[in-house]
Amino acid sequence: MKNYLLTALLFILAVPVFAQWVIRDQAIINQQERMVFKQWDKKKFTPTSGFLGLNPNYWLTWAWHPDYPKKDLRPLGPVGAQTQRLAFAAAMQNTENAYKLHADTLKNTAVTEAVNYSAVFSAADPLWMLYYRHEFQPLLDQQDAALLSNIPVKERDYLIRTGVYEWYREESAGIRERLDGAMNATLDRGSRILAYHRLFLEYRRLNTSWEAKKQYARKFLSLTESANKMKSRDQPIDQREGYRTDKQIADDILSKSKL
Repeated sequence: MKNYLLTALLFILAVPVFAQWVIRDQAIINQQERMVFKQWDKKKFTPTSGFLGLNPNYWLTWAWHPDYPKKDLRPLGPVGAQTQRLAFAAAMQNTENAYKLHADTLKNTAVTEAVNYSAVFSAADPLWMLYYRHEFQPLLDQQDAALLSNIPVKERDYLIRTGVYEWYREESAGIRERLDGAMNATLDRGSRILAYHRLFLEYRRLNTSWEAKKQYARKFLSLTESANKMKSRDQPIDQREGYRTDKQIADDILSKSKL
């Protein structure tokens, strides 16, 4: 019984030593190093050929695959499988980045074109907000009842009777309708701004003509009133200093002709 126990104990103690000896095999270590990170060194392939190539272990080992020591089979070698996979992954990453950049460019272009053409953003256009909105503010806030405010009753009646008021109201309403159409239409920003400018010039000419017609109406009514007073003799003609009648002028001419 003691012999069995002693044998078992010796076996248990010998196993780690034997295992360590197997793990520390230099050939295995060289193979591990060359396959992982170190240089593929043909001089470290064991067993070696020995003196004059007479080592039988060399021939028993390498006679079956003599080209093995000559080929670099490291996965991370210059042409190793892992190196190729990494290079292929890097190439695919570059291709993916190129596609992503192209897609982002298309997206940004599409967004820019959508903002450029869409009528949703017309009210937020910088040029509209900084200039044209203020110029068209009287037209946008225009009330037909307020067009004749601060105008005397006679002039107001004259503008309504002659159709000037209706003409201005219809023309301004037409410009307002075309302005709304330019703001809500789907067209590029340049065409929209040009439409704003054309309508602004037309609106300015309309306002100039409207003011001129109101002044003409004021002058016409004043002249009409003066003429009516002269006809009705409600206002006698003032005889200022140096005033002469037609008879006095004729007598003066005849007297000078006799001399």
